[in-house]
Amino acid sequence: QVQVVESGGGLVQPGGSLRLSCAASGIVFNLYAMGWYRQAPGKQRELVAAITTGGSTNDADSVKGRFTISRDNAKNTVYLQMNSLKPEDTAVYYCTAMVGGRPRYWGQGTQVTVSS
Repeated sequence: QVQVVESGGGLVQPGGSLRLSCAASGIVFNLYAMGWYRQAPGKQRELVAAITTGGSTNDADSVKGRFTISRDNAKNTVYLQMNSLKPEDTAVYYCTAMVGGRPRYWGQGTQVTVSS
């Protein structure tokens, strides 16, 4: 049974930082690219960042220079370090294990709220 579980969301002030974690089980983790998506109210889900099995990363233009995706294959975990957060980063953040560049398994999501 595949499980993808996010953690680390919460309320943070503009300019602050959060680190999201995503633990995956039931898959051979190091064979999957991993990604973080987000969905704000009334908007479509969008890709935030992705990391390949080899560690290459791809970030959305809106988060370049502020967010960093990384992975620890020994812990079956992928991270999203978010710095210089803005109110427009407020969304539910979802982790996904990807195959062929497309999401295959999703987590339940974690809420990130950026507000003063």
